[in-house]
Amino acid sequence: VHLAESGGGLVQPGGSLRLSCAASGSRFDINVVNWYRQAPGKQRELVATITRSGATNYADSVQGRFTISREYVWDTVYLQMKALKPGDEAVYYCNAETLRMNYWGHGAQVTVSS
Repeated sequence: VHLAESGGGLVQPGGSLRLSCAASGSRFDINVVNWYRQAPGKQRELVATITRSGATNYADSVQGRFTISREYVWDTVYLQMKALKPGDEAVYYCNAETLRMNYWGHGAQVTVSS
């Protein structure tokens, strides 16, 4: 499975941004896709999860502001981010879980600044 994030960039506080994670390869083996983020000097943090059945889960810090969704069978997974805060600034990573393997994308930088 190969994952490629896109959609990162610079946004003002309060603004919106949508990240995309395009999956290729054995994407039908994917059971769960997660979005993680890592800010400088901090540990990588789980932000949002979507399962094969479509169930979603969010970190408390983004609940109500971020929405994870997918297109078709794992073709693309999105992270819609609204009401962005400076604390959301980080490199965002897409992660896909299969029964045996864990796959990561290269990351997308999200900068929240006026």
